Amino acid sequence: MSESVRSFERGLRVIRSFTAEAPEQTLAQVARATDLNRATARRFLMTLEELGYVRRVGDRFALSPRVLDLGYAYVSSFGVPQLALPYLEKLSEQVNEASSVGVLDDTEVVYVARVPAKRVMTVSIGLGTRFPAYRTSLGRALLAALPDDEVAAIFDRSDRREPTPRTVTGLEALRARLAEVRERGYALVDQELELGVRSIAAPLRDATGRTVAAVNVSTHVNRTGKQELQQRFVPALLRAVADIEHALANRPT
Repeated sequence: MSESVRSFERGLRVIRSFTAEAPEQTLAQVARATDLNRATARRFLMTLEELGYVRRVGDRFALSPRVLDLGYAYVSSFGVPQLALPYLEKLSEQVNEASSVGVLDDTEVVYVARVPAKRVMTVSIGLGTRFPAYRTSLGRALLAALPDDEVAAIFDRSDRREPTPRTVTGLEALRARLAEVRERGYALVDQELELGVRSIAAPLRDATGRTVAAVNVSTHVNRTGKQELQQRFVPALLRAVADIEHALANRPT
């Protein structure tokens, strides 16, 4: 790896060290989180501050809003999140639950668009939130489009810590669930990510038929039984996906 590429990788490591759990960090904390010595960590922090991506708060550092430009560049170039939003809003209004678009990033599903439910208490999920793909409806809708050997490799690398009592724990069981997704056209995950949470998701395909993302609706077991989920939510989800796919196929080039 060339020194310039290594420096770029280290700079990204510094940016990614700031999380919801550690929004502000001292130089020592950044060095520890990135496995860099203090002098190197300080050099990257100073550069990021000069570029406007990091701000200083006393003896602590924090990301600045300019970092959002990096994520917005992806959202803009990908196109699907912006295009999908009005359809997600309609879907969320129909079922009175949150709806989202997610993409696969190695072993994780990443939320790239989301419309929260119009209720006082909702699950705290925002843009950029990541979960292990194998135990989410969004992830399974995406994994179902992959060949078996790729699914096996992803499952092998996945973070399988802290499963719920309902979480699929074996590769063959996961393959069986993915076969169901391919057969019925959507994934249903019942309390495998978190107890009390049910969700459904369907793959979103481009004009060539390639799966590029997935759309989901999540709910709580106390609000929605599995029968209502399948009889009322699934048709609404599949209509929204069809509308987004139509818009995707007919957008100006």
